[in-house]
Amino acid sequence: MRSRSITQDHEILEIIRHCQWCHLAMVDSGGNPYVIPMNFGFRDNILYMHGAKHGKKISILHQNPSVCVNFSTDHALRYQNEDVACSWSMKYRSVLVYGKAVFITEPEEKIAALKIVMAQYKEKEFTFNPPSIREVNVWKIIVEKTEGRAFGY
Repeated sequence: MRSRSITQDHEILEIIRHCQWCHLAMVDSGGNPYVIPMNFGFRDNILYMHGAKHGKKISILHQNPSVCVNFSTDHALRYQNEDVACSWSMKYRSVLVYGKAVFITEPEEKIAALKIVMAQYKEKEFTFNPPSIREVNVWKIIVEKTEGRAFGY
């Protein structure tokens, strides 16, 4: 079984929609990588995320907005021969998204972005109170490039 590239937009979108979380990769001012799991929303080739007002990821994103985001799903352990270690592998489908984080500051735009995040998890209309909107950082990542791979699918 070989891995294959995924280039079709509909298949990339299907993988992203199927994920419950992603991993946000950044590089700090010292050149050190930093990766964390995140909730997200995705619409019209824009990825939306949110987090605390202050912290390590926020500091990094302000210093260096370039990011890579990993989506990975449909994992299944498989083997050709149970007794041969090299015949074991993992089936998967994954997508990498590259772009730059842009912070959203307008309350109405934050609410619209947070509705997209919530829609990733539940089709329901949500309300947001002003203190919560004031105390959250919301950012978008306009997709500049994607790479997709699948193994076993």
